[in-house]
Amino acid sequence: MKMSPALLGLDAMVVNIELTLSSIVQAVALTFLIENARTVLAVRDAATWLYVFSGLCSILIFWSRSILHTLTLIRWPLEFGHNFLYIACTFAECLLFTCLANPTAWFELSTLYAIAVLVLFAYDMRMTNVREADRPSEASRRLCEMIARDQRLNIFLLMPLLLIFNLGCAGAIYRWPDFFLARHGHVYLIAGQFLGLAIYLYYVVRFFGRLAPLILLRQEERRALASGDR
Repeated sequence: MKMSPALLGLDAMVVNIELTLSSIVQAVALTFLIENARTVLAVRDAATWLYVFSGLCSILIFWSRSILHTLTLIRWPLEFGHNFLYIACTFAECLLFTCLANPTAWFELSTLYAIAVLVLFAYDMRMTNVREADRPSEASRRLCEMIARDQRLNIFLLMPLLLIFNLGCAGAIYRWPDFFLARHGHVYLIAGQFLGLAIYLYYVVRFFGRLAPLILLRQEERRALASGDR
């Protein structure tokens, strides 16, 4: 089957839109984090650094996952729902970064953010199906299978764990405010969150390393189809 060069051009246009959007929205989130970090770090509370580092991990994870998603699944036509959810998740991130000095609100909004990301993963699951024009490509099938497994892992395990953890932290602070607030026990909670996010970021980087050869092979196959070599 020959792939239309016009379709490849539209795909490239949509990919550029996605890359631009994901970079801009996370740049906005980073601006919120920097502005609020500048304010709270002036208090010289060492525990605040953990909240800043955790926020930075959240930005790195969201940006790297959106780039990975764009390079593997994004094609024509443009998915408005997917992009709207990107913006909604960034809105939740920005709200989160205003609470660097408020442990209770931080974990409450972390729960909200985890729900938004879970909805995004669930919405994007339908995009993992191989498109009609890609069926001759073995690389496309293998790539979509790996992405689908990763999506299911996030939907049914990783994101629910993150949601439950943040919800549990918020509940613990409400239940024992004397320990977690008055005696700064919240440091243990934010340290656990930061560690979990750092491990997940490492997983995302390693996962991309496994996908990179297939992404290159898939692109070569699609170009061959467009030129009529296959």
